Amino acid sequence: MTKVVQVALPGREYEVRIATGLIARAGAEIAPLLARPRVAVVTDSNVAKAHLQSLEDGLRAEGIEPVSLVLPAGEATKSWEHLGRCVEWLIAERVERRDVVVALGGGVIGDLAGFAAAVLRRGVRFVQVPTSLLAQVDSSVGGKTGINSPLGKNLVGAFHQPSLVLADILALDSLTERDFLAGYGEVQKYGLLGDAQFFDWLEKNGPALARGDREARAYAVRRSVEMKAEIVLRDETEQGDRALLNLGHTFCHALEAATGYGDRLLHGEGVAIGCALAFELSARLGLCAQEAPSRVRAHLAEMGMKKDLSDIPGDLPGAEALLELMGQDKKVVDGQLRFILARGIGEAFVTSDVPREAVLALLEDALR
Repeated sequence: MTKVVQVALPGREYEVRIATGLIARAGAEIAPLLARPRVAVVTDSNVAKAHLQSLEDGLRAEGIEPVSLVLPAGEATKSWEHLGRCVEWLIAERVERRDVVVALGGGVIGDLAGFAAAVLRRGVRFVQVPTSLLAQVDSSVGGKTGINSPLGKNLVGAFHQPSLVLADILALDSLTERDFLAGYGEVQKYGLLGDAQFFDWLEKNGPALARGDREARAYAVRRSVEMKAEIVLRDETEQGDRALLNLGHTFCHALEAATGYGDRLLHGEGVAIGCALAFELSARLGLCAQEAPSRVRAHLAEMGMKKDLSDIPGDLPGAEALLELMGQDKKVVDGQLRFILARGIGEAFVTSDVPREAVLALLEDALR
């Protein structure tokens, strides 16, 4: 049964559909959007092996002819080079303004293809078909698209809402355990930032979800998307409340930059570590009881996830260098770092009132 979450942005409304088998029946799902029976699919080499044939077959079954571009897998693809390659390919394939680009893949492909659609002919519609847990619960919803700069993550991009999101729960079966758990880093974030009952549910059901329980997976995706949609409706372009979605990300983005955006640290792993650090910082500042960071770390440990800086392989730069990397974060306003801290599980808030010395001391202790 398909669960539908409405993202009711005025004039740019769209649905997030959550079910099993959506990739195989993508043609029927996408057909109502099309002005002509043709779509351009952007994917990566790993996802292409697992899902491209099924998607193309599903499109052709409805008389829709796909053309496909397969890019290299990995965070390094979110670059000027591959953005240019993608846009030029779309132009060469004569993709018109009323056509649809389909982003088939995880967050990297969704961000890159969405940005390419945003700048092509000053804006072409696109459909997100997220194949990773991280993309299904987070990056495919809300219209953030972009690429990385050598100076920092996601510093170049545009807000460009999709016309439809198809979250196929079956696609999660093809993920490695590490990739699935990295996506779970974003799932647990939703409970921590605004829904204590959801975090309670995850503490009880997280292990079954990781083992493959599809019903539990569908519920976790739906609840995460509902929470994100609610926040995006209040604050589409991140002037206020939407920054709550960045719980753990100020630390995470610095750690990703320090590890070269590679396999040493996946984005969702960085988010999980960042959430643990944000709750620890909150407790040190007297904002929440010490029980809260202990619960966060205990749940991450039970799920077999990274929770400490020492869990990241290889050497990390010192606390001062990490703090400097945090200063490149998009959440900096008037030179002030904005942190998402918490008064407890499910009670996150945004603040710039964090003493530099407290962050430095936290990082120094975490690096020991």
